[in-house]
Amino acid sequence: MSPETFSWPHDPATSATPIATSALEVRELAAGTQTLRILDARISVCRACPRLVAWREEVAVQKRRAFIDDEYWGRPIFGFGPIDARVVIVGLAPAAHGGNRTGRIFTGDESGNWLFASLNRLGLARTGTSTSVFDGQALINTRLLAAVRCAPPDNAPTTLERDTCRPWLARELALLTEAKVYVALGGFAWASLLATLEQIPKPKPKFAHGARVDLGDGRFLLASYHPSQQNTFTGRLTEEMLDDVLGAAASLITG
Repeated sequence: MSPETFSWPHDPATSATPIATSALEVRELAAGTQTLRILDARISVCRACPRLVAWREEVAVQKRRAFIDDEYWGRPIFGFGPIDARVVIVGLAPAAHGGNRTGRIFTGDESGNWLFASLNRLGLARTGTSTSVFDGQALINTRLLAAVRCAPPDNAPTTLERDTCRPWLARELALLTEAKVYVALGGFAWASLLATLEQIPKPKPKFAHGARVDLGDGRFLLASYHPSQQNTFTGRLTEEMLDDVLGAAASLITG
């Protein structure tokens, strides 16, 4: 499979793209989306969660001093990677001055650099950093998603925001028909995947770094601690630990 770079017309939506302003509209628009490209556009203009809309737009105006000259994206983040990806990695939500600034998931912050460094070591990403949508980065057989598509205050979406956003995740997973391995980065993403994927064993498996769930149909769910600075600075997550989980995902799609 050839790698796919981030094909970002600066604004992927058009004036004809419907805008979800409620949980009901998210459900209806997600369910009625037939292609990943259209789904990306619909996600990118979603305004269904007032608190998240206000926060992401406030951050885009106030900015961080280090990025004062940057034009912030300030909108929901859609997935990154080829539609026929066999590994799907799900994080929590875009960072206020990372994805919310750059317009690409796990891009422009240290968490993203940790993740892409590991993906690059394993042959799943072209380069080991992720700094901007113009950096030439590409994913190979892998797609990155977020459980919640807008940057939340304190990196903490509410239960209502998680549930409102879930239909976007569910529809994206349904459109990724070649996916064989799902990797949850952190407990929040783990819970979101358990609530979204079919054929989850009962009782529901608990989150733990290195957890592996056989979904019984040739697909697997894996878990890793999130590569947040809180985890990487303290040594809770090491490069070797992250490589082990993502390496297991790579092995499962080639075995």
